[in-house]
Amino acid sequence: MSNSNGKPLQISIDPESGFCFGVKNAVTKATAELADGKPLYSLGAMVHNPIEVNRLADMGLVVIDHDQFASLHDAKVIFRAHGEPPSSYSNIKDRNIKLIDATCPVVLRLQERIKEAHQAMTKCGGQVVIFGKKGHAEVVGLIGQTNGEAILVENEADLEKIDATRPVEFFSQTTKDIGQFMKMVKILEQRVPQFRWHDTICRQVANRGPHLKQFAAGHELMIFVGGHDSSNAKALFGMCQQVNTNSFFIENIDELRPEWFAGVRSVGISGATSTPSWLIENVKARIEEIGCRQR
Repeated sequence: MSNSNGKPLQISIDPESGFCFGVKNAVTKATAELADGKPLYSLGAMVHNPIEVNRLADMGLVVIDHDQFASLHDAKVIFRAHGEPPSSYSNIKDRNIKLIDATCPVVLRLQERIKEAHQAMTKCGGQVVIFGKKGHAEVVGLIGQTNGEAILVENEADLEKIDATRPVEFFSQTTKDIGQFMKMVKILEQRVPQFRWHDTICRQVANRGPHLKQFAAGHELMIFVGGHDSSNAKALFGMCQQVNTNSFFIENIDELRPEWFAGVRSVGISGATSTPSWLIENVKARIEEIGCRQR
């Protein structure tokens, strides 16, 4: 396949793109449960990708919120990779709920550590502080381990919420930026005499940044595939733009534009942790079609 200049068009998929382990595991479990043809309820969308959400819905997955879950009886429910607060586990047996718990092991361990830290801080008058995004499903589950008492910080300005005269245990949502987290650690080390921090950022997610920049810089044109509402996708696409201004963000193959590829010899394709590999493969196939038409 060649471009309009007759030169071969090379298309490469980032080998580290697509679902992280936790999301892949959750989707695999959901798919297996849906094989019997019976409805499966998901407490919140499995991934921040509408195309994958629609695919699972076509298979019989029904997304519900916490209010709907509270009134559900005699049903099968899956908890997604993001994790849930303790309140979501209560009264399940009384309502005859079959639970498929697909909480990511990394998130589950973090929940346990935060619960233990909260118990220790309660005894000594200290504070549990979590760096995360307000309202994010994982953060809701983490704060739930502290009976809602943890202090959530989204930026450096939020550090003013912390009482520097009291002990602090500092954690992070697993998908946050390691650089931002370490900046806050340095600030708190200067302010809080009794301070301890825990590196709880998932390396499978955190390490994608440096690799993605190298991958994007190695191609004339970069296509990043992700949900328009996914914060992870937006952050990773921003890294592509830092090293390759000829980068484009798409959610589905219909957003590809033939003019992007005119005269281009190399194209890189990557995706967010919520982007399924089958969608990335479809994007590659469509680009190949565009390339053939431009020969």
